[in-house]
Amino acid sequence: MDYKELCCETRLTKKEGFDFNIFKLFLYFLFFCVTCSSCTSYKNIPYFVDFPDTAQRTSVETQAFKSPVIKPDDLLNITIVTVDPEITALLNSPNIVTQTIGSTANSSPAGITPQSVSGYLVDKNGEVELPFVGKLKLDGYTTVDAREAIRTAMERYVKNPIVNVKFSNFKVTVFGEVARPATYIMPTEKVTLFDALAQAGDLTIFGRRDNILVIRDTLDNKKNMVHLNLNSKNIMSSPYFFLQPNDVVYVEPAESKAASTDAVRNRNITIFASVLTLLIVVATRVK
Repeated sequence: MDYKELCCETRLTKKEGFDFNIFKLFLYFLFFCVTCSSCTSYKNIPYFVDFPDTAQRTSVETQAFKSPVIKPDDLLNITIVTVDPEITALLNSPNIVTQTIGSTANSSPAGITPQSVSGYLVDKNGEVELPFVGKLKLDGYTTVDAREAIRTAMERYVKNPIVNVKFSNFKVTVFGEVARPATYIMPTEKVTLFDALAQAGDLTIFGRRDNILVIRDTLDNKKNMVHLNLNSKNIMSSPYFFLQPNDVVYVEPAESKAASTDAVRNRNITIFASVLTLLIVVATRVK
C-alpha cells in the first residue's frame, strides 16, 4: 500500500467516524466489567476483619454468661441418687418422656436424622411431677436453683439425696447458608453462636457474615430478633452471643448466591461473553 492509498483509507475511516482503536478499548472495558460482576468480595468472607493481623495480644470484653431458665414445655433430665438402689431406681424411672428432635448424622442421605431425648416434661403451669414430692414448680428457675429446690423437697422422704438437673432439649436451630442446616441438641448450657455454627458445619461461601439473624423466645410470648456481625470482634460483647434454648439462627445468603444459581442470567452472560470475544477477535484482525 503506497502513501496515497494509506491517506485515502485514513480519510475514509475518519469520514465514517469509526476508530478501531477506540472500539477495541470499549470491548475490552465491557469484558472487564462482565468478569468483575461475577466476583465475590473477599473482605466480607473472613471473621473478625477488624482485628489487627499482628502478633500483639488483644483483649475483647465479652458478654457475661447468664444461665438459661426453665420454661413450660422444657424437658429436664433429673437424676436423684440415694443410698438405697431400689429407691434410686424408683425415683428415676419416670425419666422416660421422650421428644424427637432433628440432628445431623453422616449416615443419613439428607444429612439429618431424628434423635429421641428423655426427661421430665415441664407442663403448661411450669410444674414437674416427681415421685413422693408430687408437683413442684420450677418455672423461671435455673438448673442450679431447680436442683436445690428438688433436693430440699426430697429430704422429707429420703436421706441425703444427690440431685442433678440439666436440659434434655437444649436445642438450637441453624438454617440458611450453612453446610448442614438442622436442629441440634447442645451438650451444655454455655453455648455460643460459634458453637452452633460449628455444629452446622460453618457458613458456606455464600453466607453473609455481617448479617446473622438470631431469633429468641421471651417469657412474655414474644420473639426478639437481632442481627449480628461476624466480621467484627465486638460480636462477643452482644447479649445474643450466648444462645438460649430454642434459639433460631438464620444465615442470610449474599447476592452472589442468587447470581450463581440464576441459570438464565448465567446463560446470557455466557452468550454475551462469546459474542464479545468474537467481536474482539474480529476487531483486532481488521487492518
